[in-house]
Amino acid sequence: MIRLEGLTKRFGNNTVLDGIDLQIEAGERIVVIGPSGTGKSTLLRCINFLDRPDAGIIGIGDLTVDAARATRKDILALRRRTAFVFQNYSLFANKTARENITEALVTVHGQSRVDAEARADTILSETGLLEKAGSYPAALSGGQQQRVGIGRAMALNADLMLFDEPTSALDPEWVGEVLDLMRRVAESRQTMLIVTHEMQFAREIAHRVIFMEGGRIVEQGPPEAIFDDPQDQRTRDFLRRVT
Repeated sequence: MIRLEGLTKRFGNNTVLDGIDLQIEAGERIVVIGPSGTGKSTLLRCINFLDRPDAGIIGIGDLTVDAARATRKDILALRRRTAFVFQNYSLFANKTARENITEALVTVHGQSRVDAEARADTILSETGLLEKAGSYPAALSGGQQQRVGIGRAMALNADLMLFDEPTSALDPEWVGEVLDLMRRVAESRQTMLIVTHEMQFAREIAHRVIFMEGGRIVEQGPPEAIFDDPQDQRTRDFLRRVT
């Protein structure tokens, strides 16, 4: 369902993604781990062109985009098939929880305001935040803001949800509620690509774990293989530091 071929990204002379090849099946949950600065977040950002790749192919379903030749139409098509959950929430400060969810439904997906608000209220109910529908981000806890961010992604019914370290900006007391919501999203067979430093969560939720270093995929496999019997010394060294 999701296909990356030779995905490459450079910032100046620094190669951040060095020819990434990856396939993800529908309903599969992939967790990406690795040291800071190794290209994990850039990988997610390049898939929907928050950062423009320098080269490579991105395929989602029947849509195939050549990164070097991508037009605005191509990029919009990719963004309509993906949903992004940011580590710092990235909510509109001047919009309520409901409005944060409806914004992309109206402006990107062309839904009517009435339909978008009905969808937003359904999502807010599912995330336990319906009573906060009229609240602005400043009145919400970090955990509630991130749940709105996840709800915004849920509302899009995207082929692929991208999670960029969704708990890294949270106080420890709010991490559990966000991880619980992500587990509920996973139960719906949503295809997910998750960058996280929560190793136990990765072990629980992933169908496949990918270890990245230096802009490359070093090793991948089922959680039990990666965490209990990693084959590459770089993976072993990393896990020894973080677990």
